[in-house]
Amino acid sequence: MSSSTVKLERGVDALVLTEQRNPLSEDIDVKSSLEIVEIINREDQKVAKALLEAKGSIATAIDWVAEAFQKGGRLVYVGAGTSGRLGVLDAAECPPTFGLPPDRVLAVIAGGTKALTRSAEGAEDDPEAGRRDLAKQSPSPKDVVMGISTGSTASYVRGALTEARSAGAKTIFFTCTPLSERGDFADLVITALTGPEIVT
Repeated sequence: MSSSTVKLERGVDALVLTEQRNPLSEDIDVKSSLEIVEIINREDQKVAKALLEAKGSIATAIDWVAEAFQKGGRLVYVGAGTSGRLGVLDAAECPPTFGLPPDRVLAVIAGGTKALTRSAEGAEDDPEAGRRDLAKQSPSPKDVVMGISTGSTASYVRGALTEARSAGAKTIFFTCTPLSERGDFADLVITALTGPEIVT
């Protein structure tokens, strides 16, 4: 399966939910600037609803991270592409925002630090690189490792979570696409069904 397809419950490959055409923005290129803003705003409102529907698993994740911090553990984000950059951004913001030591929230991104400013094509498809990069952070049973893959298909993230679980860390997988199989790579799955992106 390519990184843009996923096996659905019916047993057929289909385009990942976040990468499907969004019927509400199909003609966005011929709209006025004001209409474009209105379309994007209308779609953005789906995010709050999706997060509300995932509130139980989000609350569990919060409890796990709070417990990890109390035990001297860490929160480690893992992602590829935009998902990885968002993990890096949050890890950078947590120390000044919450007064945490800088080593308490970390981020690992497919392709390394250069992937922060340039696309690292193919890096998301390497589970062994995910395992290796996460292993360099020496995960322990005190830690929580959260993988972010909006389309759910980043093998790099799954490899890193598998490594984290083998080290005894609690693992969380955040996605915006329904999974047909839970697999054994995450203890908790947070699914926020926000629908197809505005721009295909």
